[in-house]
Amino acid sequence: MGKQSAHLVWDWNGTILDDIQAVIGATNAAFAETGLDPISLERYRELYCVPVPKFYERLMGRLPSDAEWAVMDEVFHRHYHARRVDCGLTAGAEELLAGWVAEGGSQSLLSLYGHAELVPVVKGYGIDRHFVRIDGRTGPSGGGKAVHMERHLAALAAAGEIAAERTVVIGDAVDDAMAAAHVGARAVLYTGGSHSRAALEAVGVPVVDSLAEAVAVAGDLTSR
Repeated sequence: MGKQSAHLVWDWNGTILDDIQAVIGATNAAFAETGLDPISLERYRELYCVPVPKFYERLMGRLPSDAEWAVMDEVFHRHYHARRVDCGLTAGAEELLAGWVAEGGSQSLLSLYGHAELVPVVKGYGIDRHFVRIDGRTGPSGGGKAVHMERHLAALAAAGEIAAERTVVIGDAVDDAMAAAHVGARAVLYTGGSHSRAALEAVGVPVVDSLAEAVAVAGDLTSR
């Protein structure tokens, strides 16, 4: 069995979309509005986690209240949306997406970015044609991806597209690996996004420094 039966589930922010600088800029702009000190990229990668309120707990020494979280979330997204328009795709992403399909594989996109915002953004980059399904987050922000991954793979399986054991999730966060494990899929984690290499390696899945490496490792995993 080769790539013909293999499926990739791609993450968006920090993986296909090279937006980590926009995230840091928006985070620090939001911090300035909410009374927190600015944070470096290195410190962000050391502390970032999902659910996101736990990230703020690591910074503040306590969990934000529901009211505080609502303000933090709104302020961050306002600043992020202003910066996102200047972000490009990660180097080689479009060629890798096209190449995977050309070699007989299938792929989909699952993100914790809101679904209503995600779909037009992906279309705007001209890469939506490479995916058999695109799903963004529905419901409140700040949570993990596991439940969304469950729904995503169930929809793909119902359409006859994939099986979890032949699926590899490619993302930049520990949460991507946790979501993959939740549905019985495998994962490859990319160091160009939200987490430090040390944090990613602690999960026990393959960790790579480029999307080309991620696809190569995913191909090896699904050929076994």
